[in-house]
Amino acid sequence: MLRGARRLLPPQLRGRELALPRWARPLSSGSCTAGREEKPSSFLGTKWKDTAETVIIGGGCIGVSLAYHLAKAGMKDVILLEKSELTAGSTWHAAGLTTYFHPGINLKKIHYYSIKLYEKLEEETGQAVGFHQPGSIRIASTPTRVDEFKYQMTRAGWHPTEQYLIGPERIQELFPILNMEKVLAGLYNPGDGHIDPYSLTMALAAGARKYGALLNYPVQVTNLSPRSDGTWEVETPNGIIRTNRIVNTAGFWAREIGRMIGLHHPLIPVHHQYVVTSTIPEVKVLKTELPVLRDLEGSYYLRQERDGLLFGPYESQDKMKLQESWVTNGVPPGFGKELFESDLDRIMDHIEAAMTMVPVLKQADIINTVAGPITYSPDILPMVGPHQGVRNYWVAIGFGYGIIHAGGVGKYLSDWILGGEPPFDLIELDPNRYGKWITTQYTATKARESYGFNNIVGYPKEERFAGRPTERVSGLYEVLKSKCSMGFHAGWEQPHWFYKPGDEIGYKPSFWRTNWFEPVGREYKQVMEKVGVIDLTPFGKFIVKGNDSVKLLDHLFANVIPKMGATNISHMLTPRGQVYAELTVSHLSPGEFLLVTGSGSELHDLRWIEEEALKGGYNVEIKNITDEMGVLGIAGPFARKVLQKLTTEDLSDSAFKFLQSRHIKLSDIAATAIRISYTGELGWELYHRKEDSAALYNAIMEAGQEEGIDDFGTYALNALRLEKAFRAWGAEMNCDTNPLEAGLDYFIKLNKPADFIGKQALKQIKEKGLKRRLVYLTLETADVDPEGNESVWHNGRVVGNTTSGNYSYSTQQSLAFAYVPTELSKVGQKLEVELLGKNYSATIVEEPLVLTEQTRTRLQKKGGSVKM
Repeated sequence: MLRGARRLLPPQLRGRELALPRWARPLSSGSCTAGREEKPSSFLGTKWKDTAETVIIGGGCIGVSLAYHLAKAGMKDVILLEKSELTAGSTWHAAGLTTYFHPGINLKKIHYYSIKLYEKLEEETGQAVGFHQPGSIRIASTPTRVDEFKYQMTRAGWHPTEQYLIGPERIQELFPILNMEKVLAGLYNPGDGHIDPYSLTMALAAGARKYGALLNYPVQVTNLSPRSDGTWEVETPNGIIRTNRIVNTAGFWAREIGRMIGLHHPLIPVHHQYVVTSTIPEVKVLKTELPVLRDLEGSYYLRQERDGLLFGPYESQDKMKLQESWVTNGVPPGFGKELFESDLDRIMDHIEAAMTMVPVLKQADIINTVAGPITYSPDILPMVGPHQGVRNYWVAIGFGYGIIHAGGVGKYLSDWILGGEPPFDLIELDPNRYGKWITTQYTATKARESYGFNNIVGYPKEERFAGRPTERVSGLYEVLKSKCSMGFHAGWEQPHWFYKPGDEIGYKPSFWRTNWFEPVGREYKQVMEKVGVIDLTPFGKFIVKGNDSVKLLDHLFANVIPKMGATNISHMLTPRGQVYAELTVSHLSPGEFLLVTGSGSELHDLRWIEEEALKGGYNVEIKNITDEMGVLGIAGPFARKVLQKLTTEDLSDSAFKFLQSRHIKLSDIAATAIRISYTGELGWELYHRKEDSAALYNAIMEAGQEEGIDDFGTYALNALRLEKAFRAWGAEMNCDTNPLEAGLDYFIKLNKPADFIGKQALKQIKEKGLKRRLVYLTLETADVDPEGNESVWHNGRVVGNTTSGNYSYSTQQSLAFAYVPTELSKVGQKLEVELLGKNYSATIVEEPLVLTEQTRTRLQKKGGSVKM
C-alpha cells in the first residue's frame, strides 16, 4: 500500500521530499491560477483619496467582495487597501471548493448566497470566474455517519438548498470510479462544485470598480489612529486617509492590523496541503465531470482537475502543522504568494485511504503539490462584525473556507453596515465570542483540534476538550469537576449533568438518547420535588449607573424600567423590530442597575449597549463584572427553607416577592439575591464575589442536608424551562424573529412613553399582522428527542422548523417549540416533526405543559386546580 502511495510522486522526485519553488503556482482548469498572476506596479489604484466612508484593509476574496457589495449598494467613497496584490495570502492557492452544505443553520444562507452570486458574476462583470458545478457527495461508510446525514437532512428541509440522502447505486452512477465496498450512503448537493479563486476575486474587483470603489495596491497600512468622534486615520506611505470605519479583512495579516490598536485577534496560520495529479485515463474518458467527493472517514476532499484529480486532506491534530512563528514574530515582510515546503509523509494515511476509495489514484503521478497558509480561529469559524470596545472597527477574518464564504459574507456585512443591524442572526461568527481569556496557547491548541476534527461526526450537544479549562473557571470548578460532565460556554466550564454511583460517566455523544438521559431525569425530579443548586457563574453581568441610566435603558429596552428593588425580563430590539437580546434587569439602588445575559451573549450585548450609550451621548458608566461575580442558583419547593437557615432576612413570600432583588447576607457572605429561576420553580439567583463561591456553596449544601439538597446542571435546567414554555434567546428568539411572533407580547410595552429602539417597526409589524407564530408541540418519539432546527411537515410539505426541544420528564413525551404559518398555529393542529429520517406525529398544545410555581401558588390560593 505504501508503495502505491509513493507511486503518486513523479519519477524524478520519488524517494525525496517534493518542494515547490517560491514562485510556483498550481496548474488549473477551474480553481487555481497558473500563468495568470497580476504583477504589482508601484501603485495600481485608479486614484488616491484622503477621505472615505469605509476603508477595507486586505485584498483577498473577502475584502474585495465587501468592496463590491458596499459599492453596489450605493455607498460612496469605499477604499480597499492591499499591501501587495489582490489574492495574495490564502486566496490565490485555495482549492476553490463551493458547497451549499453547512451544519450551521444561518451559515447555509451565506453559502447559498455565494453560489447564486458566483453563477451570475461573469455575466454582470464580463470577467470569467471558472465556476464548475458538478455537485458534491459526502460519503457515509459507517452506520453512525448515516445517522449524521439523517440528522443533517432534518435541518435541510426548511432551506432552499437542494440536498438529498442517496444510496450506493446512485453514488456509483455519479462517481463511477469509486470503490463501493464500504459505502453505505451519501449526502448529495447537486449545485456544489469549485471555482477559480483568482478569477472570482478579479470579477468581484471589476464589479467593485464598476460601482465606484477604489482598490489601491500595493499600499501598506502602517498605523491606525482612532479619533474622539469615532472616525479613524489610516496611515500609509502614500498619505493618511480619514474614514468613518475600518474593516479588517487582512487574512493572516489580521493579527498585525489588530495589534495596531491593542487587539489580539485569536488567529493562527495552518499548513494546508493538496496535490494535483497528472492525467488519469479512467478520468479522461468520463463524459461528465465528477462531483466533488468528501470521504469523511478518510478526512479528505477529492475533485476532478482537468483530466486528473485534486486531493486535499485534513491531517490529525498530532500531525498537522501550525505556523506558530507568525503569531509570535509576525508574518515575514514581503510574504504574499509564496508556499511552504510540502510534506507528503504527513498526509500518507489520507493518501492510502483515498487510494482505497478511489483505486485509480494508485497509478497516478503528482504533478503539483500546494502547501499554503490558511487562517484558523480556535473554533474554525470566522469572525465577522463590529468589535466590542473599539468604535467603528469591524472584522471579517479567520476564514478557513474563504472562497465559499466570500460572496455571502460580503453581502451580510454590507447590509449590516448600511442598515445598522445584522440582516439575520450569525452570533456564532461574532468576533466578540472571544474575550480576554483567550491566550496564544489556547488559540494554537484549539486550531489544531479544529483542523484535525474537520471531518469528525458532528453530534448534537458536541463538546471538544482541547485547551480546557481556560483561566475562566468559577469558584466552584475544583469542587465540582470530578462530580459532573462539564460543558464549555464562552471560556467557562459549567456542569451539564452530575454523576451518581452506577451511572455511565463521561461524554458519550449520540444521535439517540444517551448516558445523560436518566441522570438528567433524576436532577429534574430533584428540583421539582426537593431543592437543587446550579452554578450559573458564566452569565454575562454588567453594572449600568449614572445620571442617564434610566433614560438609556428606557431607550434600549422594550419593557418598562423596574422600580427600585425589582427585577424584570427585558428585550433589546433592532431598528427592524427583531430581538437583539434578552436580559434580566435589576434596579439595585437609585440609578444603578444589574443587567444579566447568557454566557454566549456577553460581549455581543455589551457592544450594543456601549454603542447606543455613545451614540446618544448618555451620561452613564457601564462596567462588565462578568469575571468578578459568581452566581449560584437554588430552586425547588424547599429553596426558601434552606436559605432561611443562613440569613436573618425574611424570605417569606410576602416579604420577598417574586421578581424582587435585594442585598442580603447568607452565612455572613454578601450576596445580591434575586427571586427568579429559569426552572420556573421557587428559587433565587445569588450574585456574589467569585472568591466566595465555594464557601457559599458549602454553606447552602450543609444547610440543605435535611431537605435532601443536591446539584443539578444545565441539561436539567433546559428540560425544566421547556416544560414551563420559557423562551430562550438564540433559539425561540434572535435577530431572525420579532417578539410578537415569538409570543413575548407580555414583555413588550408599546404604550410606554419612551421611543425605544424598534418601537415604530414593531407597531407596523403588528398592524400588518403576523405570518407565522411560535407554537408548543408534543410528539411521541422512539429513543430520540427534538433538539431544534428540525423540519416541521404538514400534508407532505415542510411548513416550518422547530427552535428547541427536549424530553418532558413529567409527561413522558417529547416536546418542542416551532415556528409555523399562522393558519397552522391553533391548539389541536396536527403536524409532523422530522427526526433522523422519520416523521413523528406532533400536536400543538396549550402552553405550558407544567405551570410555574408562582402560577400554581396563585391558583391554589383561589382554590383552582393545578397542572403539574
